[in-house]
Amino acid sequence: MTHFGILCPADTGHFNPMTTLGCELLGRGHRVTVFNFLDAKAKTLATGLEFQPFAEDEFPVGWFGEILSQRGKLSGLAALRHTFKAVAKTSDAILREAPMTIKKAGVEALLVDQVSLEGGTIAEFINIPFITVCSALLLNRDPDIPPICTLWQYDPTWKGRLRNQVSYQLLSLLARPIREAISEYRRKWNLPLHSHPNDYYSKLAQITQQPAELEFPRQNLPPYFHFTGPYHNPATRKPVPFPFEQLTGKPLIYASMGTIQNRLLEVFQTIASACEGLEAQLVISLGGGATPESFPPLPGNPIVVGYAPQLELLQKATLTITHAGMNTTLESLSNGVPMVAIPVANDQPGVAARIVYTGVGEVVSLKELSIPKVRSAIVKVLTQESYKQRAIEMQEAIGRSGGVKRAADIIEQAVLTGKPVLVGK
Repeated sequence: MTHFGILCPADTGHFNPMTTLGCELLGRGHRVTVFNFLDAKAKTLATGLEFQPFAEDEFPVGWFGEILSQRGKLSGLAALRHTFKAVAKTSDAILREAPMTIKKAGVEALLVDQVSLEGGTIAEFINIPFITVCSALLLNRDPDIPPICTLWQYDPTWKGRLRNQVSYQLLSLLARPIREAISEYRRKWNLPLHSHPNDYYSKLAQITQQPAELEFPRQNLPPYFHFTGPYHNPATRKPVPFPFEQLTGKPLIYASMGTIQNRLLEVFQTIASACEGLEAQLVISLGGGATPESFPPLPGNPIVVGYAPQLELLQKATLTITHAGMNTTLESLSNGVPMVAIPVANDQPGVAARIVYTGVGEVVSLKELSIPKVRSAIVKVLTQESYKQRAIEMQEAIGRSGGVKRAADIIEQAVLTGKPVLVGK
């Protein structure tokens, strides 16, 4: 059996799928250790996985929560800059401390979240294999594919490619401190420098919890890139109380802006006003961005909770109003639920663009957010059967994709053989 290490950010959208994958490997008899800052310790141990901290003095308990609190008040480019700045700071600490910690623990292979760009360099330095796992929207650059931080639709014309190229240059500028830090350590460790952003990812296997059906047409992915479908494990979710007795039996609209970009409280007020008077019942999950008690009475008297048992509610939902985070999007589609997306930052615009492209929902940008626009999108998705039908088709595709078991099969094969795991092989 193999001792796997996990490197990923501690926020829910990355942590939950990565630890779900870790739990699947643990159940197969492997040993799995999460390497992270102290803020991730309690929830790691709650999953049954092992935990090893690093940079404990530099990043004490509470540091990550404060970072997320700051980011939750931002949107668009400001939020993206904040994300890159925080990643640059943590990346340097990880490069400095993680190699010795991981090697000392006896780890034999690393599972590296795709956004943890330093992970592959660490694996190369200590001479162990690594697998790239895309918990969020896949980052692999392709001149035909718009950057993940945009709402742009797929456009393979020269105009579309030029637009994409300019935006990629801006992203490269924002990421320069991270890439320069990695390059500095690669020189120090006598490793060849990366020549392209796609060089940071594994040459054995790259896996994403997206189904292929939720992606723009891709021509340039490596032959060892696998769309496996989502990694959900209800057993690792903490039970969340909810007043199910207050559900009326009307069509259920579930609204969540996730657990990070959820402090733009006017968004929830707009959603409530847009749903007022509809023959439906609205449930709002604040995701920790505020408390129900701090809210004034909202139009339509929706059920408002701090946190919601999302998986259970999505089984009852007719529509999800979402920030277009990858996990909420995939959990909605796993239940055949169409969406209205209100993306805020980072990869959420890219996910929202794919929601529109695949016909499983509509999008309202923050810049255009208004009660009439949100209401129009809600009514359109609720009344036009095509959205529900496409969501059901996506649910069926997810069911065929293999999910966490297929992802674990690929990982085991890559580590066992030491060779690239090719699609269809």
